[in-house]
Amino acid sequence: MNRNTCTGVVSLVLLFSAFSFFSACNNEDKKDGGSAPAKSDSTAQMLERGKYLAHHVSLCMDCHGQRDFSQFSGPMKEGTEGIGGDVFDMHVGVPGVVYAKNITPDTVNGIGKWTDEEIIRAITRGISRNGDTLFPLMPYPHYNGMSKEDILSIVAYIRTLKPSSNKVPDRKLMMPASMAYPPLRSPSLDSNQKPDVSDMVKYGAYMWNAAACMDCHTPMENGQFILTKLMAGGRTFDLGTFVVTSANITMDTATGIGKWTEQMFLDKFKNYRDKAAYASNPGKNNSIMPWSMYANMTDFDIKAIYRFLQTLPAINNKIEKYPATK
Repeated sequence: MNRNTCTGVVSLVLLFSAFSFFSACNNEDKKDGGSAPAKSDSTAQMLERGKYLAHHVSLCMDCHGQRDFSQFSGPMKEGTEGIGGDVFDMHVGVPGVVYAKNITPDTVNGIGKWTDEEIIRAITRGISRNGDTLFPLMPYPHYNGMSKEDILSIVAYIRTLKPSSNKVPDRKLMMPASMAYPPLRSPSLDSNQKPDVSDMVKYGAYMWNAAACMDCHTPMENGQFILTKLMAGGRTFDLGTFVVTSANITMDTATGIGKWTEQMFLDKFKNYRDKAAYASNPGKNNSIMPWSMYANMTDFDIKAIYRFLQTLPAINNKIEKYPATK
């Protein structure tokens, strides 16, 4: 679960429109990129893929680990992988308080007793082991469109985490989570296909969805995504110590990234592969964007996302990165 996806009450109609918008870039491609692992694949390769997705694309560890916002962009505290406890409340659009769960294999306070099927259902359909609906700040509507191979790789990796006894408080919502349950695009993981890398735009759309980029970079109003401003920025996040607004990353040349080359886009991420780029306390000029996690996406995956962003409408939307606060 990605802090970048801390959304308010999701509009069912608007979310459905958003998923329809890019579904052609994902599920309709039936190439073998999302098929079952080849016989030559090893367990180690599957775990490596799962770790890559959990740490650097879908960012499970962003929310289910603990971040240190005394440093720029809040890098994850070493040793907190999967222990949960991160808090999401009305400052980030939640009608109440939700806590990221402990997803380590601990059998008392984690998910050690969950079956693979139960974990998959939570990740891709937002239904917990006991049948509760997960609040959709957990980006299961996006994970619902990922390939079965990728989801199984994430589950396999989560199984390897060090068990933690960290007990996470129960959520306290002011409404039933089922009221915010969004429509899901895919009825079954078996129907999902990961586009072949030879089609860089379709593959980029797949990775963009897996990273849930739209959830932070699309503004909201009254708990609803404003899809006419898809990826145009404007989501404001108040973490108490700082308030920051997400950037416009459409190809608008005046207010977005329309003047950026592919290499400039890539370099923005690569900069944070060096710990020195974020190992400082910026005070109120901080960012919720988990640069230190996304930075270690492969160059190819970052470039593919850029190629996909080039296909979206360029939207003029000037952003005040650090809005004035009282």
